[in-house]
Parts: sequence; structure tokens; C-alpha cells
Amino acid sequence: MSHASSPAAESPPVEAPMGLLMELTHRCPLRCPYCSNPVELQRAGEEMDTATWKRVLGEAAALGILQVHFSGGEPTARKDLPDLVRHAAGLGLYTNLITSGVLLDGASLAVLADAGLDHVQLSFQDVEVESAERIGGMPGAQARKLALAGQVTAAGLPLTLNFVVHRQNLDRLPQMIDLGLELGAGRIEVAHVQYYGWSLMNRDALLPSRAQLDAATATVEAARARLKGRMVIDYVPPDYYAARPKACMGGWARRFMNISPAGLALPCHAAETLPGFDWPSVATGSLAAAWYDSEAFNRYRGTAWMPEPCQGCERREVDWGGCRCQAFALTGDAGRTDPACALSPDHGVMLAAVRARGEVPAEFIYRQYGPAKTVPVDGTQVRETWPAEP
Repeated sequence: MSHASSPAAESPPVEAPMGLLMELTHRCPLRCPYCSNPVELQRAGEEMDTATWKRVLGEAAALGILQVHFSGGEPTARKDLPDLVRHAAGLGLYTNLITSGVLLDGASLAVLADAGLDHVQLSFQDVEVESAERIGGMPGAQARKLALAGQVTAAGLPLTLNFVVHRQNLDRLPQMIDLGLELGAGRIEVAHVQYYGWSLMNRDALLPSRAQLDAATATVEAARARLKGRMVIDYVPPDYYAARPKACMGGWARRFMNISPAGLALPCHAAETLPGFDWPSVATGSLAAAWYDSEAFNRYRGTAWMPEPCQGCERREVDWGGCRCQAFALTGDAGRTDPACALSPDHGVMLAAVRARGEVPAEFIYRQYGPAKTVPVDGTQVRETWPAEP
């Protein structure tokens, strides 16, 4: 499906999004210091209800969306997840669960598989247990993840492992790749931390050195060659050592749509951090109207909005100006050239951050969600940072 382009966009016409990320909740038992959720997290009482999410799924199928990704927070904190998966599968949508794995077991996974789940993406904080549980902030999490990985492959579901890498775990990248093979993953994603929100607050604790980055890149390239035909490795490098920006999410509002727990439609999961936007709500409006007609989605779509040097750059329809959230985080203006670009007048902000990187990592500032309490999980006292679902 295509639609006439807006005045703010240039040809070609706006195409329907390929993927929809449904952030069902911000609740999560982990406290990762690089969490991609907004600093201001939404509570359970603000989440859209089952019927509204089902309507959104129906509109997604009608719009021509092919894939729906159930995410959070931790999406398995939603008791209606099997019902939502079943509804999506019935509409012919490809269903992917993005999970920490700490709230799932074999029985609950079987329910999701029976509902029509197509794929599981399971996140790991590290391969070393002590480090993984220090990063995630939850004792016992690693054993739960390893058990779930075996249950996913035993159920016949495709498995992707997600490793978010940074200065405190990057040296164990070879072991991460080995773990992917051991657990039967068809794909692993090695994603360097991207610095906004929680991760920007933790940049000094997370930003790797140039030597670490070069070694990691070489490791990935060698593993891709060695494992061709056995396992796919996706690799997302950090911007702080780049000369040109990435096409963030394939370009602003070009191929991807995100829905927040309360129903705000966003062009990426971090866009809610940007001030001065009236984000359309799918709780009260349609998915199609949000995608095609909203000023927020059209503001940075295409190339007409671009300042110099982007406007005259031959790569303007390759990187689409880079990341708007990063531009705002580092310059205070989402409409400026992404500082990741060496041609940006603000590129020095990134260079200064690299120079200021300390030899010893800073202490983590952990993700928090309201008043924390300690609860028993399998006999272990676990710090829980989200309230129980009402």
C-alpha cells in the first residue's frame, strides 16, 4: 500500500510500514542501565487494554504491516499476551516475542506457541553469570534465560539471541557467539549500546574504547565467514567512532512504527523523548491516520526538512540524516544534523565524549520504576522495580 506524500516529504510516496513494535508495558523485573524505554516510564494503569490492542492489530493487518513484535519492558508481564498473539496470528501477521525470558517457563511458552507465536528473541546481558546479573540487576536471571533458550528450540520455535554490548562485556564477544551456537540460535544480534535515555546517563560506564570496538568488529567479520549458512550475525556498531551516521530505523517513519504502552504512535522507540511533538494516539485514533497524516510522522520524513550539510549530501537518501533522538540528546535540537556525521558542525560533541571517557567505568545508574520492593522468586529475594498488574 502507498499513499500520497505529504508536503514535508519528497518522492517517492509514503509506503506502508513493514513492522510494528508493540510495547505492551514498561514493567520489567530487570533494571538494565542501557534500557531503551523512556526515562519517564508508564505505569500498569496507563496501559491500553486488550480490546484496544486487538483493534490496533486488525488495523495493522489492514494497513499492510507484515510483522508484529511484542515488546516492553517485559511483554510477558501482560497476562493477555497469549490472547494478543492468537489474535495477531489469526490475522496472518508474523509474530515475534522480544523478551528477557525471566518470567517465562516451559508451560507458559507452550501456551504462546499454541497461540501461534512464530519466533522468540531472547536477550542476554553477558555470558558470565556474575556480570550478567550485575548488569540486569536480578539474581538468578541467567539460569532462567538458559533454560528458556532450550525450551524454545525444543518447542520448534526459531530463536534469536540479543546481546547488548558495551565496555563492560565486549571482551567476551567470542563467547557470546559460541553461546549462540551452543543454544541452537539461528541468529544473534550484537548491538552496541546507543546513547540516549538511560544509556546516555550511563555513557561513561558503557562506552567502549576504540581498540575494543575494532576487536569486536573483527570478531564479527571472522565469525560471519566461519558460520555462513549456520548462524546469521546482525551487528549494530556505536556511533561515537563513526564518520557517517546510520539510517536510524531505516529513516524516520519510512519502514517502522512503534506503539507505546499508553497507545502513542511513534516512529521509533525513543522518539517520545523529543519535545514539541503532538504524538498521535491509537487509543483514540487510527493507525493509518497516525502513519500517513500526522504532522509528527511527516516532520522528518523524506529529505525536504534537512539542513546543510545533509541537504546537499549524496548520502541524504542513504542515511536519511541519521538519528533525530541522538541529535536532540546531544545538541538540544532534533532537526540538526546527527553529530555522528563528521560533516556535522556538532561532531565535536561526540569526539569530546570519547576523549572524556575514563579509564575506569563509572558506576551504573540503574533503571527504576517507582518504589522498589523485594519479593521472593524461587526462594531468592529479588528486587522488583515494577508494581503488580492490577
